[in-house]
Amino acid sequence: MGSNEADKPLRRIGASFEQLAAVAKQQQPQQPAMAAGDFSRACSNVSVLFGCLGIAFKFAEMDYVAKVNDLLEASKTISTLPSMVELDIQKGTVRQAGSHTRNLLRVKRGIDMVKVLFEQILVTEGNSLKDAASKAYAQVFAPHHGWAIRKAVGAGMYALPSKSQLLKKLNEDGECVLISRTPIYLSCSLHMLLL
Repeated sequence: MGSNEADKPLRRIGASFEQLAAVAKQQQPQQPAMAAGDFSRACSNVSVLFGCLGIAFKFAEMDYVAKVNDLLEASKTISTLPSMVELDIQKGTVRQAGSHTRNLLRVKRGIDMVKVLFEQILVTEGNSLKDAASKAYAQVFAPHHGWAIRKAVGAGMYALPSKSQLLKKLNEDGECVLISRTPIYLSCSLHMLLL
């Protein structure tokens, strides 16, 4: 019995961000208003990727999941991402830890990390994830982390699964991923949404 699309996290992630990108294209450029709930649900699909990367990204996974859950909860009363940010601006809490705006920024960084990671996976030779993950971490998270966290993540890079192990955890094979180009769709969709 073949596996269905629900068993393929990369395809589910790609499809959810493609839908968001389609909605974003249809919106008026001067008044973009991404639905907070739709965005948060799409982002919740990404957490499985952090879980598959092992100990090096365990804290990123926990932080990402907590921030997405906050956005999901907030979306019950705040309909769009711009209105979520505007509310924090009015309250003067944009930079406050735990604010929806700050949580949105953290989720964006998590999405950026996944985007860069898959871009690196596609251009990096061999079966190791270490170089791809190290470059992605250095580009996205390292500028915002202190020395101790950077060192801990660096040590954890040696515990990363191989590319083939990652694809197996994601119920994908390399050929299927490269043919479907799900990471490319994810990358393009994310780029469009997050500019």
